[in-house]
This record gives sequence, structure tokens and C-alpha cells, in this order.
Amino acid sequence: MTVNAEADGVRVVVCSGEFDLDTTGLLIEACDIAPVPAALLVIDVRQVAFADSSFLNTLIRLRNTRSMALRGPLPHQLHRMLDMTGALPLFDIRDTTDYTG
Repeated sequence: MTVNAEADGVRVVVCSGEFDLDTTGLLIEACDIAPVPAALLVIDVRQVAFADSSFLNTLIRLRNTRSMALRGPLPHQLHRMLDMTGALPLFDIRDTTDYTG
């Protein structure tokens, strides 16, 4: 996982690999790394190979506590999980690096 600070208070957290109960804590830590919250948190999920319900739960909790977007396109497995659980409409999914508006 990498964390990048962008212009205008945007923080981008790039996720890659597999995310389950043992690794979602790393995502939370990466999102809270700076002492001042980002104006927008972007979680780049394009390289997520596997995600379980704990990853989904973490994404929902993050979304409920701050302004957040997912950078896509979403991997097939993640898209399917979000769609099947009804969580897909909860997320702002952006296939671009333009994080304004």
C-alpha cells in the first residue's frame, strides 16, 4: 500500500494484493497516516486481487466518516462483491485522476 498526497488536500491510497480480516487494519492505518484529515480520500483499488467482506466493511466505514472516492476501474471480483451486496451505489467510483467535483 502506498499513500500519496495530491493537490488540494487529496490523499490517494493505492491498494494492491489481497485484503481480508488480517490486512484491512493496514488500510485504516494508511488512510489515517497524516495528522490532518484529507479533504478527499481516494482509494485506488485497481490492483486489488482479492477482497472479502472485511474489506467491504472497512470501505463502508471509511466512506461514512469522510469524503471518499474509489479509483477504478474496479477489479471484477470487487465489482461483483459490491454489486451483489447492494453496496455499489454507495461509492463514488472515478476512472480518472481528476478528483475535482
